[in-house]
Amino acid sequence: MIYQVIDFVFDLAYLLILARCVLSWVPHNDSHPIVYKIYEWSDPLLRPFQNIIPAWRIGLDLSPMFAMLAIWAVRKFVFMILF
Repeated sequence: MIYQVIDFVFDLAYLLILARCVLSWVPHNDSHPIVYKIYEWSDPLLRPFQNIIPAWRIGLDLSPMFAMLAIWAVRKFVFMILF
């Protein structure tokens, strides 16, 4: 049971980052409630990586890729320790 809950939380983090990436490719209304929530929930996941590698230096925001790698590593570590 606890395994499924933890796994769901990590999957939700992946989906939020993926949704944020898709939103960056299409025109959208930032004030729409669903879009606002996606930004609100994904910002804490992306912000540390955006501070490390600012997009203005290379012209491309790589923070989603680094965030997904970090989530993957944390997921592996958590499951290795707990299960």
